[in-house]
Amino acid sequence: MTTQEEVTIVENQNPTQVVRKTTKQVEPSVRGETPQVVFEKKKTILRFNQIIWYILGFIEVLLLFRLALKMLGANPSVGFTNLIYSITSPLAAPFNGILGLSIQGSSMIEWSTIIAVIVYLCVAWGLVYLLEIIYPITPKDIETE
Repeated sequence: MTTQEEVTIVENQNPTQVVRKTTKQVEPSVRGETPQVVFEKKKTILRFNQIIWYILGFIEVLLLFRLALKMLGANPSVGFTNLIYSITSPLAAPFNGILGLSIQGSSMIEWSTIIAVIVYLCVAWGLVYLLEIIYPITPKDIETE
């Protein structure tokens, strides 16, 4: 729905002449979603961002446990160590062989795990950034939620 408003401007250029200018201002029609729909969409995007960061944090903690246990030379036949190695093997497997292992006695630095931590961080950041490009959320939006 558009509204039209007529504005009349009267100018006195010299005492004997009056110039009358009339212009029409048309308010552009606002098409879009209701504020409630926009709020729900932004809330959903914010939740997706939180879920992505939560999953990343969980994966990073597991990979850091793996890295620490390998560095300390933990016994792989112990339950907790075996559990961590079992869970994180598929996460670190795509990066195996990129760099070799650094072995000192019973401890080792598994470079593939370090690379996995960095790559997963970049992927999560990229997903969150993509969501922010598609549906930008301003600090004002966060305050109102």
